[in-house]
Order: sequence, then C-alpha cells, then structure tokens
Amino acid sequence: MTNLMAQAYVKTVCQALDTHKRDYTVENKGILTKKDASILLFCVFVVGYCTIIYELLIGSISSYFIGDSIKQFSITIGLTMTAMGIGTLISRFFKNNLIYWFIMIEILLAIVGGLSVPILYWIYSIQFFYYPIMCILIIIIGTLIGLEIPLLTRIMEEYFQLRENISNVLSLDYLGAFLASLAFPFLLLPFLGVFNSSLSTGLMNLLVGVLTFHWFKNKLTKKRRVMLNTQAILIVILLVGCMLFSKEISMYLENSMYDDRVVFSKQTKYQKLVITKNKEDLRLYIDGNTQFSTIDEYRYHEPLIHIPMNMVKHRENVLVLGGGDGLAARELLKYPDVKQITVVDLDKEMTDLAVKNHMMAELSEHSFENPKVKILNEDAFKFLENAKQYFDVIIIDLPDPNNSSLARLYSKEFYKVARQKLAQNGVMVTQSTSPFFAPEAFWCIQESLKAAGFKYTKPYHTYVPSFGDWGFMLAGNRPLDTSRINIKVPTKYLDNNSVPSLFVIEKDLYRKNIKASTLNNPTILNYYLNGWRYWN
Repeated sequence: MTNLMAQAYVKTVCQALDTHKRDYTVENKGILTKKDASILLFCVFVVGYCTIIYELLIGSISSYFIGDSIKQFSITIGLTMTAMGIGTLISRFFKNNLIYWFIMIEILLAIVGGLSVPILYWIYSIQFFYYPIMCILIIIIGTLIGLEIPLLTRIMEEYFQLRENISNVLSLDYLGAFLASLAFPFLLLPFLGVFNSSLSTGLMNLLVGVLTFHWFKNKLTKKRRVMLNTQAILIVILLVGCMLFSKEISMYLENSMYDDRVVFSKQTKYQKLVITKNKEDLRLYIDGNTQFSTIDEYRYHEPLIHIPMNMVKHRENVLVLGGGDGLAARELLKYPDVKQITVVDLDKEMTDLAVKNHMMAELSEHSFENPKVKILNEDAFKFLENAKQYFDVIIIDLPDPNNSSLARLYSKEFYKVARQKLAQNGVMVTQSTSPFFAPEAFWCIQESLKAAGFKYTKPYHTYVPSFGDWGFMLAGNRPLDTSRINIKVPTKYLDNNSVPSLFVIEKDLYRKNIKASTLNNPTILNYYLNGWRYWN
C-alpha cells in the first residue's frame, strides 16, 4: 500500500474512534486479552497480504486480456484506492457488533475476491462488457478492504492505546503487503497461476474470518454463530471445489477464448503460453497474442532470417534475441558455415516447451538439440550489456511492444548496446510489427535504430495470412545492398525472384514526424497500442 492509503487509514480511523469511542454491545464488551490482540494483529497481516494480491491479480489478468499493462495497473490501483477510501468512510456507520461485521466482510471478500479471476475469464470469453464488470469488481473488493482496517482498529482499542494501535495495525498491514509483493511473482504466479492464486487468496480471507469466528465465538449470538458457520462451510466447498477442478474450468474458459482447441496452457513466471490445434494448424499464443501458425509461419521466418544472412560475407557467429520457439534457429541451421547460434530468451519454460513438446520440436526440426545452438535464459538487454563477443548477424525476434517491459527492448538504448556487439561488417534485423496496422510503431523502430547510431537502415515487409502485412527493419554500419542477395538454401516461399518485392514500401504506409523510442520516453508503446486499438 502507498503513503496515500496510510494517510487515508489514519485519518478515517481516528475519526471513527472519536465518533464511536464507546459504541459497544454484548459482542464487544469485555477487555481483550493479549492472545485476543495477537489473533487480531495476525488478521491485520493477512488482510494486508490479500489486498496487494487482489490488485496484482486483476491488473495482471487485464494486461493479459487487453494489453497495455501500465493502463491496466493504473486503473486497478486507482480504483482500489478510491474504493478503499469509500470503505473507510462507510466504516463510521458500523457502530455495534464489530466482530460480527468484520467476519462478514471476510466472507464477502472470500467470495468476490476469490472468484474475481474466474469471473473475469468468463466475462472476457463471452465478450460481455469486460471493462465495466472489471471496474465493478475492483470497487466491491476495494470497498470491503477499506472496511477491514478501521473495524479491526476499533475492536483493538480495548487493548491498545490509540498511538500504539495505529502503529501496530499499519506496520503489520504494510508487512503483509510486502510479503505479497514478493510471493506473487516468485511463488503464486509461476506455481499456481492467476486462476488458483485468486482462489487461494479468497481462502486466506476466509481463514481470517474463520479464525476470528472461532476465537471470538463467545462474543457472538447463537443465531449468528450458526449463520456464519454455515456460510463459511459453503464457501470452503465452493473455493476448494474450484481449485480441485481448476484445470478443467480454466481449460473450458480458454477454449471459449480461442477459435481452436487448446492443447497446452501454462502460466510461467513471465507470461501465459497457450498452444491450440485444429487439424494440421498448430498455433502458439503468448499472453493472448498470436506468435505463429504452422500454416504460414515460414512466410515470417524466411524473410526474417534469409535476408540478413545473405547480406554478410561472414556468418559464423549468429545471435538470436527471442526466438524461443526454435523456428528462427531452424532456418539458421540451413547454413553450413554457421558455427554457433546463441539464442537468448528470458523464459526457460518457453525454450523447454520448444524442446519437450513433440509438436513444437517437430516443427522446429529439433533445432534446439543441435550442438551448434546455445540457449541462454536471461534478459536480452542484460545479455548484450555483459556480452564479451561480437556477432556477425543479430536477429531480434521478440514479441510486439505491447507493454512497458517489452517496449524497453525497442528503445534507442537497447539498439545502441546491440550495435556495439555487432561485428564491423555485420547486419542486424528486428521484427517490426505491422507497417499497415501499426505504421507509427513500424517507423518508430527505424527512428530508434538511427538514434542508436546505425548509419544505415532499410525497411521491408511481407504478407503473412495469420498476421497480415508484417514488417522488418535491417540495420548496419555499412551500406545495405539488397541487390546482392542470393538465396541458395531450401525455402518454401522466399526466392531470388520474390526478394525485390519485399523492399517495395507502398506510399500509403509511410509516416512522417515519428519520434524515436527511449527508456525515458517509450513512444513506441503508444504508437503500437494506438495503431492496433483502431483495428481491434
């Protein structure tokens, strides 16, 4: 949580304490013991943990479905904070039966928060007002979260003085939030995925409610004990049942999101990998975006590889940044004079999939098992910064710049480091999204390459039915003479007759006054999102 949240909590809690200092009923009478206070402080810790997890889950799933992670997380955090403020204000109207109402809030959070990701999956799959429903969920969750801390603080004022009370509550709340910020990327996302992470967090809210109920049940009326007990049992059955059948449920929802049957789905530490199959058509999706279709992937990979490979005299040492599917390496291995291919892909799960999945391995002709290929699972930017060798050809085959993490790999600074690792007479190429659907992003890449110090750049494009018109950008420190290209390796599509047409850029695709993208000002992100938003 942020300092703004802390200030809102302190202000509202203090107001609540001043206004309702002695509003107790039978459920609140009696002095809390040290054990009672310890239980409630533990609840504060768990509450802080769950708060951050819900924000991260909704922000992540919305980024996965819609893209533009900065926008999705900004909306999620902003709405959550606003709703928390509303919740803290509403808390002043809870004058009596505070323990009962706190348990009820945890039960409601267990349902709404725990099922938030399954609900959003379902809403997105049926294409039904995703944004309004996402916002409604955030507001409900945020309001309930905003009620928790003020109620707990007022319950514990029987044991702690105000100054000590506020200090204990907020410090443990922050500690829980800190733990959540570590657990989400390193434990929950890679091991449970977003679906089960949502359900397990709901169960943690329910645990808080059940623990509070068990410890303070003597402060509750018999009627309320029966009601709360029944509700808790039903919710446990619901959430645990969803977890037990989460694979089937998520597969069903994902099948409804894709045109073809989902045969593989996995949330890795970095991204969501999905493979679909329809007869002979195998498709790979990363975070919902098509990476290739077996029907026409060669129309993308042949121009990506064979154009730069036929523009250099020496091509013994080749670097591929991205290309974790092994298809770029497949094309590179057609050149017998290539001695080493270094593939740098951040996600080990992706490169393992290319090796272990028999459909992927067959498609890449087992390229990653070739002794010439060296796979490194690390960040492309960091690899270039630490690399000690020079490369004759650099192939940049990264996903589109649809979020801030990827946009940095299309920046002037990234290309500058890549230029420094390129051999004197070497050539670099980068996939450059669509010059038709996102023309500003396409030309932004050229401007960024120039700003990085490349003396010569040359755009080209091809038609890939699965993608549409797709572009690439050559870069080097010597003139790029494409007339000398002579393709001798076996191909399905590209030959010497078709090469000249790739470099014909129709006049309606040109754009002027395009700015280079930098780490400080990633203009390519806006160019890309604005371009594709029009067509989507």
